[in-house]
Amino acid sequence: MRLAITGGSGQLARRTAELVLETVAPEDLIVATRTPAALAALTARGVTVRAADFAAPESLRGAFAGAERLLLVSATDLAHRSAQHRAAIAAAKAAGVRHVIYTSGLKPEPPNPAVVAPSHYATEQALTQSGLDWTILRNSLYADYQLAEATQAIASGALVHNRGHGKVAYVTREDCARVAATVLLAAGHGGACYDVTGSEPYSAADLAALYGQLGGQAVAVHAVDDEDFIATLVGNATGDDHLRYGAELVASLGRSIREGYMDACTDTVAKLTGRPARSLRSALEPLGTRPRR
Repeated sequence: MRLAITGGSGQLARRTAELVLETVAPEDLIVATRTPAALAALTARGVTVRAADFAAPESLRGAFAGAERLLLVSATDLAHRSAQHRAAIAAAKAAGVRHVIYTSGLKPEPPNPAVVAPSHYATEQALTQSGLDWTILRNSLYADYQLAEATQAIASGALVHNRGHGKVAYVTREDCARVAATVLLAAGHGGACYDVTGSEPYSAADLAALYGQLGGQAVAVHAVDDEDFIATLVGNATGDDHLRYGAELVASLGRSIREGYMDACTDTVAKLTGRPARSLRSALEPLGTRPRR
């Protein structure tokens, strides 16, 4: 049985491929990517690396040819990825793929206000209506991404946020990759939708306390509304549309947390991989080794 993974140059897909190769022969793995040259190391190991671009649907069917199970890692173009994912699912079906596994997000159904949610929900709907076997992995927010926030909070002595009293069980990218590899390799899981989370939920107050412990100094908590939070992220760069868009995206995640859409806390990682989920504290431990100012 040949397996395929999309988005091969991305961190999640690349790590999943490495984990899969601990079990299957390289010739049984196909990795699709926009930049095949970036995966020369996998090619050298005997993995089939194929050019595929979600923005070029005609490239997808050939990229998936010969695979029976496909890990569809969500694309990054939020404005167009609903259509891109639908094209990928259609191409997979045309190529003879029988089972598609999709990396989604928590509770993407309307009216989740997170900017990423509508495209995840549209993809889930397309997949469940495709006639293919499917599995959905609804990944929580990455623990890895909290490093930048923690660094800023420690440096400034304050965690400014718009999360309200909402909580998140942050999950490491490594654990998401392990779950994805496990599901891709194993028979079954058809029709399953898994919430992939860490094992401990954190509120903003919990995060500030953790950041303070790791940084060796108190971190205050400042709750603000969405517009003030966006303004804090944008700072003086008021004419930077790209920065503004990124700030609005982050703010939408904060609102989603505040309204309870990110509050899932499960033991999926442990159940599927046989290992407990890595804690947020351990993911942020490098902060504790930095010199104090």
